[in-house]
Amino acid sequence: MFSQQLKTLRKQRKISQSALASLLHISQQAVGKWETGRSTPDPQTITKIAELFGVTTDCLLGHDSSCLSDGQQPGDEVMLPILGTVKAGYNALAFEEDYGMESAQVRNPKDYFYLIVNGDSMEPMISSGDLALVHRQPDVESGDLAVVIVNGEEGTLKKVIKKDGAVILQPFNQEYQTQIFIGQDIENLSIVGKVIETKRKW
Repeated sequence: MFSQQLKTLRKQRKISQSALASLLHISQQAVGKWETGRSTPDPQTITKIAELFGVTTDCLLGHDSSCLSDGQQPGDEVMLPILGTVKAGYNALAFEEDYGMESAQVRNPKDYFYLIVNGDSMEPMISSGDLALVHRQPDVESGDLAVVIVNGEEGTLKKVIKKDGAVILQPFNQEYQTQIFIGQDIENLSIVGKVIETKRKW
């Protein structure tokens, strides 16, 4: 059943309802309704949720419950490297030094790493000092959170929006300006990976 599978996967990944809602650009109340069975997302959203958790839609819909227990599954805890810091602004290198290891629950550990957020441009959702779990990939969909290298050296965590041939790096903090890249300027951007989740270090 979708509601139970979603709740199980979310808890295995230690992702809050609000964090999942943020990744899907919906309200936390909507996630709550899904998990209590009061509503069900549309097929496109189900596909996106499955991609976020690294499972098939059959697994998410409860048609393949074995996906939660066989092999390297979302519930398996592994240690991932903290490769450096990423500035939640525009003025820091993406990778600076080794900060050790941190646990995560992912299926393919080699495809993931952590970065430390440094800056307040993603407040109030993401704070300085938070750990960002990043999936290595060269591109993301419009609306995803991503780690982006600007001009070959500046690392930044931003919401990536693709519109009318432009790539927009959008902060959550309204005190920061949105950056817009068009034409050849887009070649100065390099996607490091997609931010799957963030967690606060106390």
